[in-house]
Amino acid sequence: MRSSDVFEENVQTNVAADQPSAQHDGYKWTALSVTTVGALLASIQGSALLIALPKILTELHATFFTIMWVLMGYLLITTVLTPVIGRLADIWGRKRLYNSGFVMFGIGSLIAGLAQPQFHGADLIAGRIVQGIGGALLITNSTAIVTDAFRKGQVGLGLGVNQIAGAAGFLLGPIVGGLLTEISWRWVFLFNVPLCIFVVIWGILRLREPVRPASSQHIDWFGSLTLTFGLTGILLTLTMLAFPMLPQAVTTAILVVGVICAILFLAIEPRIKEPIVQLRLFKNRLFSLANLSGLLNGIARGAVLFLLIFFLQGPYGKDPLTAGLMLVPFGAAFMIIGPLSGRLSDRVGSKLLAPIGLAISALGLLGLTSISPTTPFWLLALYMALMGGGSGFFASPNTNAIMSSVEPHTRGAAAGILSMLNNTGQMLSIAIVFPLALHSVPMAAMMQVFIYGGGMSQFPAALAAFLGGLHTAFFFSFALCVIAMIVAALRPAH
Repeated sequence: MRSSDVFEENVQTNVAADQPSAQHDGYKWTALSVTTVGALLASIQGSALLIALPKILTELHATFFTIMWVLMGYLLITTVLTPVIGRLADIWGRKRLYNSGFVMFGIGSLIAGLAQPQFHGADLIAGRIVQGIGGALLITNSTAIVTDAFRKGQVGLGLGVNQIAGAAGFLLGPIVGGLLTEISWRWVFLFNVPLCIFVVIWGILRLREPVRPASSQHIDWFGSLTLTFGLTGILLTLTMLAFPMLPQAVTTAILVVGVICAILFLAIEPRIKEPIVQLRLFKNRLFSLANLSGLLNGIARGAVLFLLIFFLQGPYGKDPLTAGLMLVPFGAAFMIIGPLSGRLSDRVGSKLLAPIGLAISALGLLGLTSISPTTPFWLLALYMALMGGGSGFFASPNTNAIMSSVEPHTRGAAAGILSMLNNTGQMLSIAIVFPLALHSVPMAAMMQVFIYGGGMSQFPAALAAFLGGLHTAFFFSFALCVIAMIVAALRPAH
């Protein structure tokens, strides 16, 4: 018998022993309902917040960079915590950590919703960081929960349905954000609180642990601390280059600490008996190449929607709500294609689907390198649909490949690595692509676009500079997407 067959048999025995009736009593749909609400909540919050940010900026007397940190603080904390949380989920179980995620997300929403002007946005950033802790708990565990609940051959379907929820939330976010902001921007955060309370109760009552937690294992505190400080130092420094908030000497010190911690982690972690991040997983060629293509894809498209918001409110001359609604083609294509590609990956694997999806995204990004204020919306919508559809075509099969390539008791660790690299890609994208697009645009023009929308007619020189930077940024994203496609094509069959 081949070693792969032995591994598959062991996996099936492990799962079957731990979930004797999970496949026959509809538990998979119950688990999917809980994780779907989490995906919906997080995605609505993200796109609704983009609509509310201008009013937040004016009411809290915050600076543009402070408002950008409202976005970046959440991304930073979810990035650095997901690998640690993934490992803890394998030891302590997914259910309690996932439910804790809703508690933290609700508390963070309450703090953010009650932010006061005298703090100039500092308490809002604190609330978003607490939300980020909750988001890390939700993101990491939801993927593992779905993979645990669905039997082999159906995982892609479950992941695809979660993608529908994420895309639906993205579509609903501008509408919800626009309506709630008319009452008060605070409700963009406060409406999360009752939803979190409801889902925590639902999760406590209905979620299970189909795969028995590895309770005999210990927490690798050395690895947890060095990885967390290493990632935080490096990503914080890169973000500070794009959105400076601290003196250069302090930023340099943070980078030095981050690099030292990262080196210690990479040097010592392979010798740890029960490491916080199981680097041995990267010996699996499918796992490593799928994660690398996901990281490159994250860098390629992480900042694209933010740039499109600036383009639509600036050169295109639309108000914030209309600009948000104009992003519907991206989310709609993602929502339609995602579950179909996920189900298809259960049948044919990811070797063909992932590079095809990235090729479609690359076409959309290439089209965006030529947009101008006179570009008809139908053409702009086509480029966004290609990018969204291609992303949907790539994401589910790629996640299915990663989660199906590891043993059940390491799925939390795998999901943590997946989330960490995806979020790292998005942070790097914003830190790299935003300066490319905006480095020559005066702050007065940026504030005009961000707060009031309605175009850049008062700043004709800034308009030309912004369009040149925008095209450069989109071409950079296109090139990275092509590289990601090549990496995805090199993976073994799944």
